[in-house]
Formats: sequence, C-alpha cells, structure tokens
Amino acid sequence: MSAIIFITILSYVFGFFYLLINLVKGLSNKFPKFQNALALILLFHLITVVDLVLVDNGLDLSLFKTFVLIAFIINTVLFISSFNKSLHSMYLVLFPISIFSLLLGQFMSPTKTLTDLSLPIQIHIIISFLSYSFLAIAALHSMMTGYHHLQLKQKNQNFLINSFPPLQTMENFLFELIWIGVVLLTLSLGSGFLFYDNLFEQKLLHKVILSSLAWITYVILLWGRYQRGWRGNVAIAWTWAGFISILMAYVGSKIVIEFLLI
Repeated sequence: MSAIIFITILSYVFGFFYLLINLVKGLSNKFPKFQNALALILLFHLITVVDLVLVDNGLDLSLFKTFVLIAFIINTVLFISSFNKSLHSMYLVLFPISIFSLLLGQFMSPTKTLTDLSLPIQIHIIISFLSYSFLAIAALHSMMTGYHHLQLKQKNQNFLINSFPPLQTMENFLFELIWIGVVLLTLSLGSGFLFYDNLFEQKLLHKVILSSLAWITYVILLWGRYQRGWRGNVAIAWTWAGFISILMAYVGSKIVIEFLLI
C-alpha cells in the first residue's frame, strides 16, 4: 500500500471516530474544527485520486479506481454544502464507504483500463461522474430524511436527530440535489449521444437504456413534487428507484465491459 493511500485511510478512520464521539456528546462547537480537518483529508484523497487514476497513457477509469474518484466528489460536494447546513452526520456513512473504495482501488487490479480517451469523451465521463455523485448523495440524504420523519412521528430523540437540520430544510436540500443531478444526467445523456459513434459497438446500449430510465424516474419525481406535493416515503421511494437504475447503468456496464467481455 502506498504511503498516501495509507495516510488517507487512517485520516478517514480518525475522522469517523472523532465525529461519532462529538455527535454523541452533542458538541456542535467541534464541527468547525472537524470541517478544517476534513479539508486536509480531502486533499489527501485528491492526491490519492491523481495517483490511482492518472497513468502514463491517459486516465485509468476502471471500475474500482473510479469508485475512489466518485467517493472524493461526493465528500467534496458534502463538504461545501456543510458550510451552511448541518450535514455532518452523513459522514458516518460516507467515511466507511470512502475507506472501502480506497482499499478496492489499491488492491483490485483492473481487467481493462480505459485510456487514450478523446477530450469530448473525457468531458462526458466527468459530467457523468458528477451526476452519479449528486444523485448518490440525494439517495443517502433521502434515507436520513425518512429516518428523521419517522423519529419525529414517534417522538424519539437521539444524537443523530439532534444533529439534523429541520425536516423542511432536509427535504428542500434533497430536491436541490435531485435537480442538479438531473441537469447533469441530461447533459451526460446528451453528450453520450453526440460523442459515441455507435452505441452497439461501444457495448453501452444497456447503460443508455438504464440511464434514460433513471432520468424518466427523476423527472416524474420532480413533477410529482411540484404538481402533487410528493414528499416523505413517496419521494424517498422514487429517489431510490432512480438511483438503483443509475447504479445498475454504471456498475453493470463497467462489470460487463471489464469482467465479462474480456
């Protein structure tokens, strides 16, 4: 294991327990210090991404290396959002995921490395990663919103609930994430149709179908939100239906290309 990956993993482990202890104790005054420390952890993570993804002849965008990149994007988006919203409890899930992705990126060798990509294709891939990341945060945030709603309904209080922002704020932020994710997903689909000459030869047809299904699902959710007032469990169900389609589109296509079509 390289030194930078070890340092990044160790930083996430310490960050997880530091955050957990302070959330349990209700020491919200510790969050600014945690935010400053997280900036350093994200810098370590970025260096790790560069170390794993940048190769001599282009970009290594194999499945497990891109997990490291997507984890970095998700944590960075949440880091920026946390300056004006109390979202620190989400890191209790994201930090273990980040550690797991780093271990996979380090120890799992790619079967096929996607390199020598043209600039338009690289732009398409970056937009896709951003879309996946925002929609992944939305899926996680929807679970927390549902948990918050359930605990308020049952009049239960615990350290997690005390660390959450008001329920209305959480719901508004959820749909902000979905809006951004849908816009990026639209750009991703559009650029894919423009930049890929033949989807059958690229073996990406199933990815396009599932991504389009996800796009339709999210558009219906947004319509339901603003026309029918969907919220709560209905919104969560539609959010996860869209995210599962996205997950199958990306992970499924990568597995087919890298492991099955050898």
